[in-house]
Amino acid sequence: MAKTKATGATRLGRDSLPKYLGVKLFEGQLAKTGMIIIRQRGTKFLPGKNVRRGKDDTLYALKEGKVRFGTKRTRRFDNSQRIAKIVNVEP
Repeated sequence: MAKTKATGATRLGRDSLPKYLGVKLFEGQLAKTGMIIIRQRGTKFLPGKNVRRGKDDTLYALKEGKVRFGTKRTRRFDNSQRIAKIVNVEP
């Protein structure tokens, strides 16, 4: 009977790569056209002026300008409200 397991027999150690989510450009920083402002899962931040949302919920700039953050009350389908964080790019 072996004292230790044979090499390569472990079932542990598999790990997924990090997704590098989060805010990439902060308030007051200059955004160029097409630059990613926020990478996110779901709509934690909503797009405002001169900002669009990609298919993976990434927010990116449509025009060159400074990044601004703000809040706004939004109404959900069940009439409940939430305070949404809005991202704008102001020229």
